[in-house]
Amino acid sequence: MFKKILFGAVSILAMAMGAVQAQGLKEFRVGILGGENEADRLRNYQCFADHIKEVLGVEKVSLFPAADYDGVIQGLLGGTLDFAELGASAYAKVYLENKDAVQPVLTTIQTDGSTGYRAVMVARADSGIKTLADMKGKKLGFADPDSTSGYLIPVTSLPKDIGMDVKSYFASTGFGGGHEQLVLEVLKGTFDAGTTWASGVGDFNDGYSSGNLRKMVDKGVLKMDDLVELWQSPLIPNGPLVVRTSIDADTKQKITDFLTKLPETDPACFSAIQGGDYKGYSPVTPEFYQPIIDARKAKIGS
Repeated sequence: MFKKILFGAVSILAMAMGAVQAQGLKEFRVGILGGENEADRLRNYQCFADHIKEVLGVEKVSLFPAADYDGVIQGLLGGTLDFAELGASAYAKVYLENKDAVQPVLTTIQTDGSTGYRAVMVARADSGIKTLADMKGKKLGFADPDSTSGYLIPVTSLPKDIGMDVKSYFASTGFGGGHEQLVLEVLKGTFDAGTTWASGVGDFNDGYSSGNLRKMVDKGVLKMDDLVELWQSPLIPNGPLVVRTSIDADTKQKITDFLTKLPETDPACFSAIQGGDYKGYSPVTPEFYQPIIDARKAKIGS
């Protein structure tokens, strides 16, 4: 009897230890949205990988720069990614397919204290196109089907300003393959204008305080003199930093605490992963994105 009890106790202990080990992370997998070239994304996130490896005590941090937004979305839905920063529409897609797949923990704060940004439409400065009215019958480019500022908000907000649906107003529409590539395609003349993202704070001539235009200016691949702004959207909720929901609460808290302090502990790293000037991070919940979830469901579906 004693042997049976002892054997049972040992078995239970072994099972408990195995469960603890199963919960522990050996590798932390970070998804990086498409939008700019892969080398730049990997370089910008390397400091994050170095820090988070130490914070979590994991053996390895792997960075996955997806070719497009959907690559990260599917990784989060499939459980092959543990963390990512998403746009609001990309988060809405994840939420609509499986609301329990990820947990939004933080979002960025702009330099003016807001937690939103803008979709902007830009054209070549030498194109002769100066206003949204000039774009009637012209070619419009979007960034990515899962981009909030690069697609969802323009197709839902523009009709109020042009008095008709997008397909009726523009001669054609298409996708540029990400925000940076879209702007390059506008400069090449593939599209007469395109929609991308910007903080809307500060001066357009600087690429604003943050966003895709600012990133391109800072990298030296864009001169703002080459562009003119035709349209700006209403304020859009800044996208969330999300963690796989099944990760244990202690690990989530370590990640959240690390990121919250990052603007002070390593400002250069914070600037590198965000691109441009921000104040810091603010806690966020799914309710913050409900208007975008509703808009995506109505316009695109799940």
